[in-house]
Amino acid sequence: MALTLDQLNSATLEDATVWLTGLYEHSPWIPRAALAQRPFASLAQLKFAMVGVLNAAGIEPQLALIRAHPELAGKAMVDKNLTAESTNEQSKAGLTHCTPQEFETIQQFNRDYNTRFGFPFILAVRGPRGTGLSKAEIIATFERRLQGHPEFERQECVRNIHRIAEIRLNDLFGFTPELGNAVWDWQEALSQHTDPGYAELGQLTVTYMTEAHRACAQRISMDMRQAGCDTVHIDAVGNVIGCYKKDSTSRPLEGGHNTISHKTLLTGSHFDTVRNGGKYDGRLGIYVPLACVQQLSKAGKRLPFDLEVAAFSEEEGQRYKATFLGSSALTGDFNPAWLDQVDADGISMRDAMQHAGLCVDAIAGLKRNADDYQGFVEVHIEQGPVLNELDIPLGIVTSINASVRYMGDVTGMASHAGTTPMDRRRDAAVAVAELILFVEERAAQDGNSVGTVGMLQVPNGSINVVPGRCEFSLDLRAPNNAQRDRLDEDVRKAARDICERRGVRLNLTETMRVSAAPSAPAWQGRWETAVRALGVPLHRMPSGAGHDAMKLHEIMPQAMLFVRGLNSGISHNPLESTTSDDMQLAIEAFQHLLEQLSNPTP
Repeated sequence: MALTLDQLNSATLEDATVWLTGLYEHSPWIPRAALAQRPFASLAQLKFAMVGVLNAAGIEPQLALIRAHPELAGKAMVDKNLTAESTNEQSKAGLTHCTPQEFETIQQFNRDYNTRFGFPFILAVRGPRGTGLSKAEIIATFERRLQGHPEFERQECVRNIHRIAEIRLNDLFGFTPELGNAVWDWQEALSQHTDPGYAELGQLTVTYMTEAHRACAQRISMDMRQAGCDTVHIDAVGNVIGCYKKDSTSRPLEGGHNTISHKTLLTGSHFDTVRNGGKYDGRLGIYVPLACVQQLSKAGKRLPFDLEVAAFSEEEGQRYKATFLGSSALTGDFNPAWLDQVDADGISMRDAMQHAGLCVDAIAGLKRNADDYQGFVEVHIEQGPVLNELDIPLGIVTSINASVRYMGDVTGMASHAGTTPMDRRRDAAVAVAELILFVEERAAQDGNSVGTVGMLQVPNGSINVVPGRCEFSLDLRAPNNAQRDRLDEDVRKAARDICERRGVRLNLTETMRVSAAPSAPAWQGRWETAVRALGVPLHRMPSGAGHDAMKLHEIMPQAMLFVRGLNSGISHNPLESTTSDDMQLAIEAFQHLLEQLSNPTP
């Protein structure tokens, strides 16, 4: 019979410790220390109490815990000396039935990893959904992490140990993150659609108005209907809009504080991807609220307001240079000149939209009246390492960073690499290299500012020629406009000074400038209340990436919730991932937000 929180909270320390002994391999001291924080209001609170105990213990106890774990498909498995929990996990991943070649590969990796790092390789082999990674996934992860930095690997082993403990705790309490699993399954199904040329490589790429993009729109439409949305349609720019209608008997209180709560709540995110991207960027923000709609529909419950879920058709700007195209249509900022852009194959946006059956003449009518809406909320995978490193599942976004972008080039003098003395050179690439180092140093001084040179090229470069020209990109971001502008001014001044001192010429062209989008305090507060109610740590953070919320911010209040990513929070990458448990928490937070809006306090 599954354990309950009531039983755990009321048990003696000795009994409770015995029940939780198997969570951390041969280390009952971790749950025992966490039990001092009883009573626990939620399973999540218990999980993160144990995370806190181990994180506070220091490096040596963490290393001891890592070394207490068996190797994957190692001697303990062969000799049948694994704990019951480890036996179950390695069996679910198929490690008890390796081919001779797979077994030898894993054994060699075990030896190489131990030699390099001094501790065994730890991986939560039951994976993000809890059903087990494939042996191919395990071997690929093993191979990738063999190249890691020792300090990172220690921390990554600890993170995987916490994930192992989380799954074991779920088993002990008979808990299944059913809503998280549903969102996982929806996203897996959606990821089957990918653009030609990428499908053959097993890569996910969905760009605006391709066949795969249109297939995604149809699948999302079907998912919305099956989840319980009362109306679903694809609008004139390809956004998929689902609406769960309010309780028709609900009426706002005249002159009351909660009148606004009867206006529509808008939520959602985008379903297009970067090339060879991940499955969760944007799409998570469509399916988390859809899971809430599904639960409301199953229970026959209605909200006192319409819940509008928008699956925005384009945010990434991959096929056409029209970033935030989908959300721009809702704010009235769709630029008609975009229709005349052509892609790499010479197909105009207008032709692509018309081929898909969209009516471009109806785009202007998509603009929303801000007075009809309470606000916009967006759930998004973090796309960064912060929550992952902190072992925290959810983050409260305080502001979406302001940014400015440039394309630049430096022109010097191409000359013979062997005959031009070092003090006679006008090296364009070295000037840009010095600028890159300045950007790194200057951005680091601010805290939460970032600067990136992501594109760097020496046109017609040669191994024996001093570079006469260097082209580069420059991306600067900060939590607010004033901080961005100071960073921008300092970097541009440094660029001018460097080039003047080195006798080279600088050309810098601004290509984008976006203002910061601070979260509306009341909406940020609602997310914070929701996260606190789950019993997990509260962490506030800026968003360095741009999101559809930046556009909606222009006409209505907005606030975002981040969900922790795995693999150092990597995004725009096939390794982008999160767990069913973290998605479950995001759904529960969204449900709590809806409850707050439905039953506002004075």
